[in-house]
Amino acid sequence: MVTLDTNIPAQHRSVGIRGSFGLTLQDRRFLIAALLMLLAIRLLFMLWLPFTDTTEARYAEIARKMIETGDWITPQFDYDVPFWGKPPLHTWFSALGMQIFGVGGFGARIFILLSGLSVLGLTGVFMKRYVGAEQALVAVVALLSSVLFFGASAFVMTDMVMTLGITLSMVAFFTQVTDQTGQRIWGHLFFVGLAVGLLAKGPVALVLTLMPIGLWILLGRRWSLVWALPWRTGMALLLALTLPWYIAAELKTPGFLRYFLIGEHFERFTVSGWQGDLYGSGHARAKGLIWLYWIAAFLPWTLFAGWLVWRVKKIAKVVREDTRGWHSYLLLWALAPMLLFTPAANILAAYTLPGMPAAVLLLVSLWSSVQGPPGRAARTVFGISIGVVTALFATITLLSKVAPEALNLKSQQALVTQALEIDPQMRVSYWGGRSYSAEFYTTGKAQAITDTGGLAALASDDVRDAVAVSPGALDHVSEALGQRFTNLGKFGRNFLFVEAGITGEKP
Repeated sequence: MVTLDTNIPAQHRSVGIRGSFGLTLQDRRFLIAALLMLLAIRLLFMLWLPFTDTTEARYAEIARKMIETGDWITPQFDYDVPFWGKPPLHTWFSALGMQIFGVGGFGARIFILLSGLSVLGLTGVFMKRYVGAEQALVAVVALLSSVLFFGASAFVMTDMVMTLGITLSMVAFFTQVTDQTGQRIWGHLFFVGLAVGLLAKGPVALVLTLMPIGLWILLGRRWSLVWALPWRTGMALLLALTLPWYIAAELKTPGFLRYFLIGEHFERFTVSGWQGDLYGSGHARAKGLIWLYWIAAFLPWTLFAGWLVWRVKKIAKVVREDTRGWHSYLLLWALAPMLLFTPAANILAAYTLPGMPAAVLLLVSLWSSVQGPPGRAARTVFGISIGVVTALFATITLLSKVAPEALNLKSQQALVTQALEIDPQMRVSYWGGRSYSAEFYTTGKAQAITDTGGLAALASDDVRDAVAVSPGALDHVSEALGQRFTNLGKFGRNFLFVEAGITGEKP
């Protein structure tokens, strides 16, 4: 019924794949259709979803300020306030996209999406090279349809770009040390991946790459493989790609390296509720919660992984027969984020993302080895899983366009649009603190007011004002604003108060 893909190079067949695995023409058509559908939905979601507070809107506004100020060295948290929290590669991507395609969601997200697609491509190429083309197709579809990867694949933040660098390095290293063809390009790509990680998120990318590789070498006693890398030219390439920006950033805003290297990469993860964050607050969580985040982020494929765990004896046999260490390499890569962040006091679900390509590769590879040909039941369950998540993503995407209020988004796009439709020169203020999405949609003009004196002062100048107020502060702010402001109702999560025109007419 099904045969092993005979196109796999002979030198790669010893990774431990047993039995046969194959897809019917109908299976392949279904998977390709699902892949195209998921990509189309993600593209529409990227176009329709407004920027939401706080993460995506903050990074999008930092990128917009980069274009406005022309400062491509130091990202700015606010005008003339340097953002030392992250390196600028993802900001460069978003700023470049908006410079080419215009300031908006598509421009800010397009190169992040291309980073996600590159991760998918590397995952598929890696699987095809060492296991088979049909397993590669399954792996790519499974990765794109996992909850976190789908959401992060075009989300303006650091993690997808860092994941691209880590994936490139992990694929390049294994290929370089196990491929006897002498193509040293993979060795140099390993260092390029490290550079991408260092420019996307910093030293944590090195740890998430070198930790699983080091453990794999140590546990398998593969000491000689270390010398397969082109260390001299590779390190020169790595330093040439990364040092210029790090030096320029410190010279331009002294103090950056101390805050970034110690604060962001040590204190953030070891100090619960870290108060040293210059740009917000630490994400205090229970230690070990990263494992629960991974279970949720990898859905629906976590369920398949859980089912496979019951085949421990078969898995052990497959791993023993794996003379190249393929499965152990993938396992250590997949577990690296959880191992690193288990003792961390400040974590987010997105921290699991760098291990997801390996988790998918491991799951599909073990499944094809342990289970052999996918039976009718497995095909049915897989098809239902793809159908359910695709329908879920499609529904959320459609709602983001036709009924965004149903999603209860933390975005100020609707409120800002309403205020500027009334008066294009309207000054928009937020009671209680900054709104990054409001700043983005007002091109940096939205301001925060935190005291009633500031509210009272709005009526004493020649600028027409709009004030956004959360439901909890409605009565207090309404009284402070007085009769000159009219409550126009709720837009998103906030109420909109608009000042009467300067000539005295009601708004």
